[in-house]
Amino acid sequence: QVQLVESGGGLVQPGGSLRLSCAASGQTLAYYAIGWFRQAPGKEREGVSCIDSSDGSTYYADSVKGRFTISRDNAKNTVYLEMNSLIPEDTAHYYCATAAAVYDSDSLDACLGGMDFWGKGTLVTVSS
Repeated sequence: QVQLVESGGGLVQPGGSLRLSCAASGQTLAYYAIGWFRQAPGKEREGVSCIDSSDGSTYYADSVKGRFTISRDNAKNTVYLEMNSLIPEDTAHYYCATAAAVYDSDSLDACLGGMDFWGKGTLVTVSS
């Protein structure tokens, strides 16, 4: 059984930084695409970032490009989302997800489109 557990959320002032972690069990993350989504109150879920399973390519939503960085520590079976220059619009529940199958992707939507397993999320609040 695949389990994903997010951590690292919290309250941060605008312009600040946070690093989210997603620890996996039951599956080796290095072999599968893994990504981050977020959902703000009253809004639809949004894909944030993804690491491709085939060559490790990374993809980002336009809204976070240049501010967020996704990375993976294979030894720890953990994926991270480094978030810098945070703005109030980044306030949301952040979820990590991974796939049950291996596939290639060439865009954020393609990378995130095959997710099968989800964590319960961690809340990020950006406010002064």
